[in-house]
Amino acid sequence: MSALPATMEALVVLEPSVLEIREVPVPVPGPNEVLARVRAVSICGTDAHLIRGDYPGFWPPAFPFIPGHEWAGEIAALGPGAERFGWQVGDRVAGTSHDACGVCQKCVEGRYNLCENYGREGLHRQYGHSVQGADATFVVQGVKTIFALPAGLSFEDGALIDPASIALHVANRGNIAPGDTVAITGAGAVGLLAGDAARIRGAGRVIMVGRGYRLAKAAAMGFETVNTAAGDPVGAVRAMTGGLGVDVVLECAGVPVLVEAALEMLRRGGRCAAVGIPTTGVEIAMQRLVLDELELVGSRASAGEMRRVIPHVEQGLMRVRELLTHRFALADYQQAIDTFNDRSSGAIKIIVNP
Repeated sequence: MSALPATMEALVVLEPSVLEIREVPVPVPGPNEVLARVRAVSICGTDAHLIRGDYPGFWPPAFPFIPGHEWAGEIAALGPGAERFGWQVGDRVAGTSHDACGVCQKCVEGRYNLCENYGREGLHRQYGHSVQGADATFVVQGVKTIFALPAGLSFEDGALIDPASIALHVANRGNIAPGDTVAITGAGAVGLLAGDAARIRGAGRVIMVGRGYRLAKAAAMGFETVNTAAGDPVGAVRAMTGGLGVDVVLECAGVPVLVEAALEMLRRGGRCAAVGIPTTGVEIAMQRLVLDELELVGSRASAGEMRRVIPHVEQGLMRVRELLTHRFALADYQQAIDTFNDRSSGAIKIIVNP
């Protein structure tokens, strides 16, 4: 690889909803880190919230900030010690966001997405959330957060492996058993990928609950569908299941009314795993939760699923390519995020090429 430049282009969020493409210094990888040339980065719903300033003082801790955490590229330089883990300049990699401490109890147990040192400087980093991200020509990330990209997968495929891992994690948190009937609320990218993840875990039926062009995409992908715009989705799901309800709901919308509906769709003893993050409160029907022994669990990012999901992406069982709808250059990021936020655009997954 040719000599590295001193500066690079990066998307800088100056303040909520104020974006600018700026020339900034190329970051330098530290111990057990790599510098990667970003070839494709995907826009996530969290990016849109972060750019709008919906998580003040948390994601990001402060502005100006470079977002972006779903990416793929090739290693351009190695920080001290990175070579000990087998990495070489030129290796093709896909990245994820959580670079946890590795020593707290949750990390040791494998639940590094719940690192008890989250956000503590020098101990934990979440790229594109609490530290600078990948919406740039180059990004620095720790070796715990990069994964070899198989030759048969493009950089665009690689940029969608992180959301695929999140979808597999929520399916794992749903504890789907072979033959289960599964409903998924929210037919966005993670919801559609969660449908594939449910099938990978052996679901007998997958019912996608949503509306508009995303629900049409779900139908085209072979899922059963319930249109929330047509009336009562709970009644529709129960009618499809002989009045009993579903074994598992994967809640991928983060909309309070759908979170409440998700619990109502469950049969007795059912389980809801929620990955959507509501920005307002949700009312929980505690009487039914107790008397029907329902389970409601959270699902945050992924915890080990990046490596496990890659073969499924490679084999076409996790259909990331079907979700790619738009491509933009980094210089056109404002248009890209406007397209992402426009529900009439037909956007599901948008790739930005730095």
